[in-house]
Amino acid sequence: MKFPKLSASLLALSLTIAQSGVLPLPASAEGPPNLKFNLDVAKQTITEAQVQSAIAEIDKLAQKQIDTNAVPGMAISVVFNDKLVFAKGYGIREVGKSEKIDADTVFQLASVSKSVGSTVVAAAVGEKIVSWDSKISDLDPAFALSEPWVTSNLTIRDLYSHRSGLPAHAGDILEDLGYDRAQILHRLRYQKPASSMRAAYAYTNFGLTEAAIAAASAAKTTWEQLSEDKLYKPLGMASTSSRFADFWSRQNKAVGHMLVDGKWVHKHQRTPDPQSPAGGVSSSVNDMAKWMRLQIEGGKFEGKQIVDQDAIEETHSPQMKSGHSPITGLPEFYGLGFNVSYDKHGRLVLSHSGGFELGAATNVKMVPSEKLGVCVLTNGFPIGMAEGIAATFTDQALYGKQSQDWMALFKQVFADPAELGLTVGNLKNPPKTPSPALKSDAYVGIYENDFYGDCKVTDTGGGLTITLGPSLTKPIKHYDRDTFTWEMDTEDLTGVSAITFTVGPDGKAKSVLFDNLNNNGQGLFIRK
Repeated sequence: MKFPKLSASLLALSLTIAQSGVLPLPASAEGPPNLKFNLDVAKQTITEAQVQSAIAEIDKLAQKQIDTNAVPGMAISVVFNDKLVFAKGYGIREVGKSEKIDADTVFQLASVSKSVGSTVVAAAVGEKIVSWDSKISDLDPAFALSEPWVTSNLTIRDLYSHRSGLPAHAGDILEDLGYDRAQILHRLRYQKPASSMRAAYAYTNFGLTEAAIAAASAAKTTWEQLSEDKLYKPLGMASTSSRFADFWSRQNKAVGHMLVDGKWVHKHQRTPDPQSPAGGVSSSVNDMAKWMRLQIEGGKFEGKQIVDQDAIEETHSPQMKSGHSPITGLPEFYGLGFNVSYDKHGRLVLSHSGGFELGAATNVKMVPSEKLGVCVLTNGFPIGMAEGIAATFTDQALYGKQSQDWMALFKQVFADPAELGLTVGNLKNPPKTPSPALKSDAYVGIYENDFYGDCKVTDTGGGLTITLGPSLTKPIKHYDRDTFTWEMDTEDLTGVSAITFTVGPDGKAKSVLFDNLNNNGQGLFIRK
């Protein structure tokens, strides 16, 4: 799942709470000076009537999205005062079929899985199986990053707050190439760091996945089973799973859709098992309502303490600065699997977005002091709708009106592929008079790369083909002299991108550079 910037949430306006009872803007932060937030949030301020009014607003808004074909389908649930007060489905589970979505329809959560998964780890922390500061080297001695000191000192907290030093989305493309979870986690040792550990935030699915797997190992079980035992079964989340096979076997499920020539199409199905703790949970809005109630009530559900209160509240605390809000210029923070912020009245706001380019867009948002939470799940490519509806709801519930047009704002932000973390190739039009390529045998051969593995270039008789990773085989097309192109349509790579061979004095290519694999400077393959 993507969202290196949006995962921090455009709505996350988080500052350090001073003992004085106000929330001052740090002098070093961008934004207006001398801004102070009132922290008088000890008592609940909103009423049932306000919440019902906000529900009526988003009910109409959601139906409008379906009526205008803005998305194939969605479902929404709202909790208030430790009760489910609204749950409804809209639209259809799959384009071209008649089955409707209801409140029990199961969706893929994408990166909202991180928030759900952090609750599983909190349960293990509460039972003293691990601590948030357990070292990965103690829990999983086989795991390593490129620097020995980092490998020795990296903790669950570091990985769950995206401050390991790994670059954003490290390992995601390896999943597209067909590597499994164990292979990807092993290959992270060949990934060049983007920063020193704990020096910068970088959203990393497989870093977080390693933390979760290490916690499960300490519990002597698998991540999928740990999730079921510590969270899904105790809460009665019967429609929730961390296994793709369980999602796919559900009769009442919403499949993913992409936009193709302006139409929603179920083209590819995302199978996120390799990064299950980061993006592999599937659930319904009815089940997610139970989870939101647990979060808001400090680990309690139906009067029973399911998860230790201190352990779960630690996930709600700021751990790492993730950037600045493009709306206010104020700092944003990430907790442990959550975006953590405070609104203008000092109220804690917890949120997370999720999205698959192959067809899922989700959002949860909670205001614990008001005992309020909303979950929006959709079965379409991320266009900002889930975030827009959740923000509209909380504005209406808290203030009785929208502070701005959230639907329009998020639609504009999500129109930028870079905001979604996509690597987009756009090399479409070759020169009118391209220089000819050399004979095929100049390029044919095996090229190696520590991080991505071997790349095999073969002549199929009709042109050159590359085989990369365990399962990816693609034809490449000539562009100009020693530059070719390939076209990708996967979760992390899309569009047409350059593949450039460097030919040695012997007339044979000595290396090949993949432009869309080179974001972190590791896209060069050397001939064996």
